[in-house]
Amino acid sequence: MKNMKKVFALGLTVAMTASMLAGCGGSTSTESAGTGSSAATESAAAASGDGASITIYNSKMEIQTQLEDAAKAYKDATGVSVEVFMQNDTVASDLATAYASGSPYTINMVDAKDIYSMAEEHALDLSGEKWIGDTTEAISIGDKVYGFPVCVEARGLIYNADAIKNITGEDFDPTQYKTLDSFKELIDKLKAGGMETPTGVMMEDWSLGAHYLAMVYEEREDTDAFLASLNDGSASIADDAKFTSLMDTFDVLKENNYASADPISADREVTEQKLAQGEIAFMFGGNWDWSVLSAYEPTENMGMMPVPQNTDDGTNEKLVGGGSKYFFIDSSDNTSADQQQAAKDFLNWLVYDEAGQAVLVNDCALVPAFSNITLDVSDPLGASVKSYADSGSLVANYNYLPDDHYSVLGGQAFQKYLAGQSDRAGFATEIDDYWKAATLSAH
Repeated sequence: MKNMKKVFALGLTVAMTASMLAGCGGSTSTESAGTGSSAATESAAAASGDGASITIYNSKMEIQTQLEDAAKAYKDATGVSVEVFMQNDTVASDLATAYASGSPYTINMVDAKDIYSMAEEHALDLSGEKWIGDTTEAISIGDKVYGFPVCVEARGLIYNADAIKNITGEDFDPTQYKTLDSFKELIDKLKAGGMETPTGVMMEDWSLGAHYLAMVYEEREDTDAFLASLNDGSASIADDAKFTSLMDTFDVLKENNYASADPISADREVTEQKLAQGEIAFMFGGNWDWSVLSAYEPTENMGMMPVPQNTDDGTNEKLVGGGSKYFFIDSSDNTSADQQQAAKDFLNWLVYDEAGQAVLVNDCALVPAFSNITLDVSDPLGASVKSYADSGSLVANYNYLPDDHYSVLGGQAFQKYLAGQSDRAGFATEIDDYWKAATLSAH
């Protein structure tokens, strides 16, 4: 691994990310669906004869099967062979391996910060593509467009309205529970009505570190300035009102967690099954969770709401999100001009062909980032996100957290706090210590 990191540093300029995962819904540590970059090379070399052969690196584990099905449909329609790969390491390591071996993937799904860190060296300029005029989420560096937005995703509380109504006898209106005080009253009512543990808390490092803790930085006017103050020691997270506000809410989720006796052993599938089937009423997550929830025959009366907080800054009326996951096309000599054109054609198929649009919206259950796609978002969580996005009620993702932020603070410090092995003061100290030693990303 050490050698691989060295190669990566030479080849990619900046280590990419296991990332902020803003809108990933999943870990960058995924199960392998192919046999690695060598398989990608073989695939690229083994053109079908009917057209170019291209590969896709997928870092969004929950849509692997859907992308594989889309690849088959695309081959049938165009003759172009598309193979979709997932690997079992971080995005950074996976792509380092691919580039170090001289066999990069044709199309690469990465997070926003990865575009900024590596695009100028490894991504094809897409400035002339038609879809740029149909989205506000494309990523440009200088005067060139490099990032194709795969979808819009957002974070907040996921609720099961039927489970709540079954106890309260009233239709659930999330706008009535913006504050923590009102949310606590509802939690108490649910408990009194027989739902002993109304919440679930995912223990995954990306959920805790990249999604929940990140909101402390994101829900403010100048995230860069705040992180700089933590970095130079002029501010402490313990004294920050937003940290207090969000952690007060987290404590309520934690105290009412069905798995509070052993929260670090809580299985994501079990948590989402309980929410889908109404055994619990709330879980912090994102619209990507529908791909898991939908496996358990959930009610359609689910949705997403902002994290309740006792604050007057307006953030308790907004989800946190935006463009999430981006494709870039490899620009190296290892990818031929025909393959690059085939990759451009595939992206245009997703945006402008009815079958491609259906892959994004219906099959992958994504909220499209393109205004020309008018298909109704097929799941209730995506519909919630689209509603907030359409009304301008999204707090923007911050895409420049250090690569190890989610693993160190989410996977170590925050998990200890969730498990009751540290208190809030101890957690805050770990956050302060982390930022004092961190190298801030230039952007």
